[in-house]
Amino acid sequence: MRRIKVDQPMGLFEPQDNLNQNMYVDGRLKAIFFSSNDSFYKVLLIEITDTNLNWPESEIVVTGNFGDVVEENSYHFTGKVIDHPRYGKQFQAANYTSLIATTKEGVIKYLSGDRFPGIGKQTAQRVVKVLGDDAIQRINADGRVLDQVPITQKQRDAILDNLSVDDGLEKVIVGLNSYGFSSKIASDIYEKYHGDALKIISENPYQLVEDIRGISFKRADAIALKLGLTAASTERIRAGLLYAIQELCFENGDTYTTTSALLNMAGDLLDTNTEHQVSGQQLGESLIELAKEHKVVGEGDRIYLSYVYNAEVQIAEHLNRIIKNKDDSEDHFSDDAIKNQIRMVESKFDINYDDSQSQAIIKAVKSPAFILTGGPGTGKTTIINGIVNTYARLHEYSLDINEYKDKPFPIVLAAPTGRAAKHMSDSTGLPASTIHRLLGLNGQESADYTSPKDIEGSLLIIDEMSMVDTFLFRLLMRAVPNHMQIIFVGDQDQLPSVGPGQVFHDLLTSKQLPAIHLDNIYRQEKGSSIVQLAHDIHAGKLSDNFDQNQSDRSFIACNETQLPSVIEQVARRAKDKDFGLMDVQVLAPMYRGTAGIDHLNNILQNVWQVNPTGKSVTIRDHTYRIGDKVLQLVNNPEQNVFNGDLGIIVGMEAPKNQAIPTKIMIDFDETEVTYEKNEWIQFTLAYCTSIHKAQGSEFPMVILPIVRQYSRMLQRNLLYTAVTRASDFLIMLGEKQAFEQCVRSISVNRKTSLVQRLVEAISEEPYQAAKNPSTDNLNNSVSIGSNHDEQQEAVASSESRHLPDHLTGEMINDEQVDPMIGMDGITPYQFDKSNMS
Repeated sequence: MRRIKVDQPMGLFEPQDNLNQNMYVDGRLKAIFFSSNDSFYKVLLIEITDTNLNWPESEIVVTGNFGDVVEENSYHFTGKVIDHPRYGKQFQAANYTSLIATTKEGVIKYLSGDRFPGIGKQTAQRVVKVLGDDAIQRINADGRVLDQVPITQKQRDAILDNLSVDDGLEKVIVGLNSYGFSSKIASDIYEKYHGDALKIISENPYQLVEDIRGISFKRADAIALKLGLTAASTERIRAGLLYAIQELCFENGDTYTTTSALLNMAGDLLDTNTEHQVSGQQLGESLIELAKEHKVVGEGDRIYLSYVYNAEVQIAEHLNRIIKNKDDSEDHFSDDAIKNQIRMVESKFDINYDDSQSQAIIKAVKSPAFILTGGPGTGKTTIINGIVNTYARLHEYSLDINEYKDKPFPIVLAAPTGRAAKHMSDSTGLPASTIHRLLGLNGQESADYTSPKDIEGSLLIIDEMSMVDTFLFRLLMRAVPNHMQIIFVGDQDQLPSVGPGQVFHDLLTSKQLPAIHLDNIYRQEKGSSIVQLAHDIHAGKLSDNFDQNQSDRSFIACNETQLPSVIEQVARRAKDKDFGLMDVQVLAPMYRGTAGIDHLNNILQNVWQVNPTGKSVTIRDHTYRIGDKVLQLVNNPEQNVFNGDLGIIVGMEAPKNQAIPTKIMIDFDETEVTYEKNEWIQFTLAYCTSIHKAQGSEFPMVILPIVRQYSRMLQRNLLYTAVTRASDFLIMLGEKQAFEQCVRSISVNRKTSLVQRLVEAISEEPYQAAKNPSTDNLNNSVSIGSNHDEQQEAVASSESRHLPDHLTGEMINDEQVDPMIGMDGITPYQFDKSNMS
């Protein structure tokens, strides 16, 4: 028998019309080798009864999307033979249909399955004993034959009622297969629409763009045009607009886009693959309809997806709620009282806080919400410790967690990543968690999810705030009770969050919360040239001695083609000097290319894996072995591992009499997690990781390659973030011109309006934006919460203001477009704040 593939599919199945329609396999299902827990993907062993393949064996491995297939039942598969580089030839099914069971074992297994409630194996055996192997055909032809079988009337009814019912799940999967969806996408579609999936797709495939992550406009467009929908259909235009907003915002980390950018991109999308040109009037009318349906919000020249707009508004309202409610509390301490406790803390830990550090602790303890920011080596960790201990002494809280078995610990510490949370815990001696774990999130929530669990405690400190995006911050603020104080800690000059927004930057810019920026560099006093380099980069220059070796950093000049060899030599030297696997981290900006993360991981794996033996497995073109360093890619709170966590493969397990592992065990800092086959997409090799993934972590030695191949990524905050990951040693290599390019390239601030929301909510004063003709009518907007009648009145009022009632091509070309024409007079705050989630 051929070796069996139990790997995940490598991509989208090809659409059925691209396959050779004459290739088929009929056969009996002998075994299900693999069944994904989060999609319809399965690997089957089929005993061939009929085929037109030139196949020399009696069995074949079939892979694809299948419903609740039953062993011993027969199926008809269409598709093609593929030659997998590791597992050999197998049949990749594009689609399948059930064949009526015609063997004794098949009929018994079929009738005793979940489809027939109350019918067990013994009852099914009685049916076959009386009616024979063709029992199903005979019952379908005349149900009265069941009267011959010694079973109850209830059992007869269960068989007759369910035998003629189409398998809804199977029918949907067959239909989704015909559209060529991948296993995961097909599963997501079914999860969203269930039995209505095919009906919804046939009526309006563009609905997929709105509801299902990972389905592009082009994909939905191809299905729609094949189904005969016209290029000028309203559904197509609105889908193009929504997809364009998503792409323009999320690709750049923005929370809104501008009218001209939206109309240009939507126009390009909608004019592709069709002779029909979408007019400005059609775009404008569809945009207004989307606003009426609360799908988008227009404000001045800004266009938002409603749930993104809502997130910014809610952040401001929740912060305002926390500040105003805390201000009314009786919990106030004088500066002298706080200073007395600070002196006690200094004595306990044998430390002396300077004036700026003392002021930071005083402000943090007194403020409902407070911001602490500063670069590397400025003492943020030291002050967090001071705040925790001073706060506990003032409130007479014990910091012994054993005393809080039946009640919440009063001081809550959290960070975006597991490594950052561990760093907080190590430095304070108190428990800390990821924000996701604190809120009870699993990482799969939609962007408009609104139900995190409430946080219990008195003081909340969030570290590495620059990594927190708009959606996560909204959930965090919603979960904070009125009485809780919050302290936000971070370095505003690091990379912004992967998700949309620049929350920490906007909190500081708004000046609505008390904040202290730490300037004194304490780590430099200990001889750290890395810290000085980071501050020079922040100031827009490279240190004068950049390319001169220092005690804790060095620079090695090499070009792109030389770089892999140089990195290999540096890593070997570090290993020879007894640096451990987890002590050395290579960071790079991009995945592809000679100097990309993927290639460097293969090079570095050979450094740390000397004469590898034992089990191994290939996943997504990388071979994994016991002892490999890996990176967690998604949040998995149930297993206590999170996006960005680093671990080591400590074991692999294969079924009895099989050589290929189906389970992988990974140790994440003493937390061991077992990954089933379908979960292997959750991790990747981590000898080299992206700079983004390393954010929130520190390593004793960082090896940092920067070459002009990375040109698109080279920005100051990227280099600054990478350099500040090194705690003891920094080895930079590549082209000095590329490092200089980083320093010269200032990253452009993202398009967000959180500053405006904060000012208007907290100060209760109108936000004064910089005077700009495109934002003069900032208040002409459509509110998420505005009701339909108000909107209709606003539309009607447009005539009295002599506004045009639709967009025209000339207006678009001249960039004189109010995106919400006819929607004047409605403001963002015309909704019931008590219903805010």
